[in-house]
Amino acid sequence: MLETLGQLPATITISDSLWQHLISTVLLLLTVFIARALAGRFIRKTVNSIELQRKWLVNTRNGFLLLLLLGLVIIWGNELRTLALSIVAIAVAFVVATKELILCVTGSILKTGSGSFNIGDRIQIKDFRGDVIDQSLLATTILEVGPGKITHQRTGRMIVIPNALFVSEPVINESFTHDFVFHVFTVPFKREDNWQAAQQAFLDAANRHCEPYLEAVRRYMKRFNVQRGLEVPSVEPRVTIQVPVAGEVHLIVRLPTRSGQRGYIEQTVLSEVLSKHDFAAKKPEVSSLPESDPAATT
Repeated sequence: MLETLGQLPATITISDSLWQHLISTVLLLLTVFIARALAGRFIRKTVNSIELQRKWLVNTRNGFLLLLLLGLVIIWGNELRTLALSIVAIAVAFVVATKELILCVTGSILKTGSGSFNIGDRIQIKDFRGDVIDQSLLATTILEVGPGKITHQRTGRMIVIPNALFVSEPVINESFTHDFVFHVFTVPFKREDNWQAAQQAFLDAANRHCEPYLEAVRRYMKRFNVQRGLEVPSVEPRVTIQVPVAGEVHLIVRLPTRSGQRGYIEQTVLSEVLSKHDFAAKKPEVSSLPESDPAATT
């Protein structure tokens, strides 16, 4: 028995083509790992922005991973094709068992091909909303922003979203215009309140806070929309009226702001206007005249 086991390695022969494939695979792995290390070192030395550095590192990692997979497919293509033809039934069972993983890869291809968002963008899919900090072949990682859909502060929680969701669910990109964005928030009033004065007060405050960078926003939006072939929108702050239900008036405040300052500009405008003005309806004064004495009239 021991003699048979000792002679077993000598009976195993490896063909020349298999040796070539193995050597090519090792060389491919070494090349990709070395190139990735050099690219990462170059990015860390030359890119000063932390946000841009993280974006380039993630994109570089994913690019080299795809390059490695493509190289392995090219090297082992004939062997894989022969193997696939001989185990069709196993392949079908494998596809059924790994359906979610396949959907994740499909979702990754879909979001990459459509360019729906990038690292640093604020997105919302289903009930998940936050800033994208990482993307891989199977999942997308975001830092949650909330609570709810109208606030703009981070909760401190990290959410890992499987890319399979991007196949069946729409994605909202709140940072589509990148450097500058339009921020919208709603201020509700009762119908009897002085909402006309509130409308003018919010418009004045929005104009005052946006004035320092309004011209820069105008140039940026014009350049961005010309590149995309879109109509250039008006960038001036505006306050419009909405009546969602009887007895209520909602003021819709829309103003341009830097991408990372939406929550700050909203809180600044709200604090300034509401602390300096009282728009509540004035209650009618109750008459304090003394009642007449019935005996005095007789």
